[in-house]
Amino acid sequence: MLMSPTNRLQRLADDSSANSLSHRLRARRFQLFEQLIGGLDRPLSIIDVGGTNRYWEQRGWAGRDDISITLVNLEAEPQVHANIQPTAGDATDLSEHADDSFDIAFSNSVIEHLFTVDNQAKMAREIQRVGRAYWVQTPNFWFPIEPHFLVPVWHWLPESTRVAILRRRGVGWAGRTPDADKALRVIQEHRLMRRSELAHLFPDAKIVGEKFGGLTKSWTALGGFPALDRVTA
Repeated sequence: MLMSPTNRLQRLADDSSANSLSHRLRARRFQLFEQLIGGLDRPLSIIDVGGTNRYWEQRGWAGRDDISITLVNLEAEPQVHANIQPTAGDATDLSEHADDSFDIAFSNSVIEHLFTVDNQAKMAREIQRVGRAYWVQTPNFWFPIEPHFLVPVWHWLPESTRVAILRRRGVGWAGRTPDADKALRVIQEHRLMRRSELAHLFPDAKIVGEKFGGLTKSWTALGGFPALDRVTA
């Protein structure tokens, strides 16, 4: 049976599969993170805004006794590893955590899910406040395939066109949403960022691009790591 283009893209983008393109790119990206933290004192404390148990399991960091990880999500996951503490919280308001209370503030593909520029700015301020160093990755607005809806140039189409499509059929990871207001909310939740926007929110950061097919697929804002001067942007 022939696989549709949408299904092929879903298989490539499925990070739960060790054979997917998304999983391989994340693993390659994480090698840079491991290089950056290699010389830091242990134990190491990390706050992962929007992170999951699965992510750190896939990276091989679950159960380590030299790393403690606090996950922050709107709803806390169950705790399954001694060194990973899931908590309920808001990416735009981490006020329960003091300034510089973590060695590293980490976030992978989350800041683009906050609907508005104002919310993205709030999250950026909190990340820089609570972490002595930070790593914030997000898809690039100018990469032609939108990673959530998996349609070429989807995010460049007029909002009204995207709503009309989503009301008629499921697109990527989003199911068909007949209600116009709900469809609009699904679309507006995903606000991909340009490099200039990320640099504005993280003025002291080194912005590193991740290449795929000769194009920049995502950006990562890096700050506070002693080894950062050895990283090529």
